[in-house]
Amino acid sequence: MKVNSRIVVLACLVVVVCLPSIGSPKGQADLQPVSSMIGRWDLTVQGPEGEYPSWIEIERSGPRSLIGRYVGQFGSARPVSKVEFEHGKIRFSVPPQFEDRKIDVDVEGHMDGDVLRGDLTGDNGERLLWEARRAPKLSREAPKSWGSPIPLFNGRDLAGWKPRNSNRKNGWLVRDGILVNAEPAIDLVSERKFNDFKLNAEFRFPSDSNSGLYLRGRYEVQIEDSFGQETDSHRFGGVYGYLTPSLNAAKPAGQWQLLEITLIGRQITVILNSERIIDRQTIPGITGGALDSSEADPGPIMIQGDHGIVEFRAVTVTPAIVD
Repeated sequence: MKVNSRIVVLACLVVVVCLPSIGSPKGQADLQPVSSMIGRWDLTVQGPEGEYPSWIEIERSGPRSLIGRYVGQFGSARPVSKVEFEHGKIRFSVPPQFEDRKIDVDVEGHMDGDVLRGDLTGDNGERLLWEARRAPKLSREAPKSWGSPIPLFNGRDLAGWKPRNSNRKNGWLVRDGILVNAEPAIDLVSERKFNDFKLNAEFRFPSDSNSGLYLRGRYEVQIEDSFGQETDSHRFGGVYGYLTPSLNAAKPAGQWQLLEITLIGRQITVILNSERIIDRQTIPGITGGALDSSEADPGPIMIQGDHGIVEFRAVTVTPAIVD
């Protein structure tokens, strides 16, 4: 059968036009909106009980696919295996983690100038509005000098501290010179805020207990009974869901433990019981349970107090001196 060459040419042109092409000028124009979404974003979500912070990361996986990570109100960073992009909007879903829900978290967003806006599904299926701003890089040089150490706990009372929520029961008290959450119920927040600093904390906890130290109120260094276990970002000394300690330096429950933390911008070093377990690693974003997502701002030290019992005999911060 003789084939009309003009028909063949026209058919080929139709196929080329219909296929998406990342390499073509048209394909580049179509993908321009998603290019502006690539990166890390600090979210503020309008929840049913008020605002809460969240975080997402969007990145390329090869020339045609998008993947990411998501941090909700609670829990740790969750991988996003596929981020859909269509008609200027991104969409992805993650399964429940620690939330009291049975449905996935469905997230949708679009660019509005320099702001990323969208909505997500709440615990009961309602749509919650959110807006996000690009997370700051926080790239800073190590300070040339440090200030004087500031004891945040005076060994007598709760001066300099406040409960995270004044409407909830505060189980924190001072007993025999020790700061303890005798009835785990709420987090404890320092009244002073800090930018770059060194933090020394001495504490102990009973078997199977769980707590954490939030740096600037946003990045949790996990405190947990993890003696003898494999290292994990969710266990003792890890930056929750992000950074895994290089070794397990935990002592058995009931013994006094010492955390020495240096935070400069996003760069963190963690020394647990005289062992360097995280060395100048970068914290990607906020962890679940953070006070806010305003990463460029100074923030307080927060002790997690709604999980398990923990006792502190010293909490000291040495701030960096800014030239």
